[in-house]
Amino acid sequence: MLIPPRLKAGDEIRVIAPSNSAFIISAATREEATRKLNNLGLKVTFSKNFEEKDEFNSSSVTTRLNALHDAFADQNVGGILTVKGGFNSNQLLKKIDYNLVRRNAKIFCGYSDITALSNAIYKKCNFQTYIGPHYSTFGIKKDFDYILDHFVKFCFHNTNKLLITPSTFWSNDAWYLDQENRKFIKNEGYSILNHGSAIGTLIGGNLNTLVNLNGTEFMPDFDNAIMCLEVTVENTPQNFDAMLVSLILQPNFEQVKGILIGRFEKASEISLHLLRLIISSKEELNNIPVICGLDFGHTEPQLTIPLGGTCEIVANVDDLKIYFSNEGL
Repeated sequence: MLIPPRLKAGDEIRVIAPSNSAFIISAATREEATRKLNNLGLKVTFSKNFEEKDEFNSSSVTTRLNALHDAFADQNVGGILTVKGGFNSNQLLKKIDYNLVRRNAKIFCGYSDITALSNAIYKKCNFQTYIGPHYSTFGIKKDFDYILDHFVKFCFHNTNKLLITPSTFWSNDAWYLDQENRKFIKNEGYSILNHGSAIGTLIGGNLNTLVNLNGTEFMPDFDNAIMCLEVTVENTPQNFDAMLVSLILQPNFEQVKGILIGRFEKASEISLHLLRLIISSKEELNNIPVICGLDFGHTEPQLTIPLGGTCEIVANVDDLKIYFSNEGL
């Protein structure tokens, strides 16, 4: 497993739209996102399909594929950020030139629907990708330090064994509509659903998107895996349960060493009580640590998760520690 070259001041970062495009992102949000990236010393450039919009709030497969290939092939580009999520990035998977991507390993970061691309590139090209902020995420004005800190630690530095601690506050408001009147919630921290200790390789992201890779050549290996899983607000306890079972039914799931679950949105029907019931009903999970309430998913702030990096979990009755490393096992 390769770690792509770290970002550094002076690098160009390309913003691409492999899923939804930027047409709904306000000019003010774009300006703020670009300003933050410029403050990191990065030069921001945009793919040709950055603002294109079709009936699916996206652009053609060919256009999106060309934007992805161009970003990897361009020797001036040091890293790639996705604009935002959506529903259709898996349309690209069979058509990507993975040899081109492999020869030009570089930082690739996004979340939600981008889970399909991040895991597929990691699997097919054997270099680390990142579940983390989109370009649009950098448009957040308030309470951004947690997001920025972890993005810098994993994408600018070779961070080894970073203790992952809960944010102080979290939010699940429409910040992109009103940056001033935000609603912040005190973070109560992580919850242990199953105790235990484990060391493994980080894979995963958005569960809705990840299960679309089941049975395909694009799903990362489960050997010694620590799975990071999160869902959108539309998910009921029943379909979260069904998607989790779909993963459990995959060959080699018994090699999974632990599960980290991202924080659910406020309007989600999945309470901690129901989540405990779901996890406790799966005998396949009985002997691995399962932790929920981590800062990734469709709330803010968000961690940057190095897919292919190492995670260490210590989840005892009186002790809970989670470490992420860029370095692989």
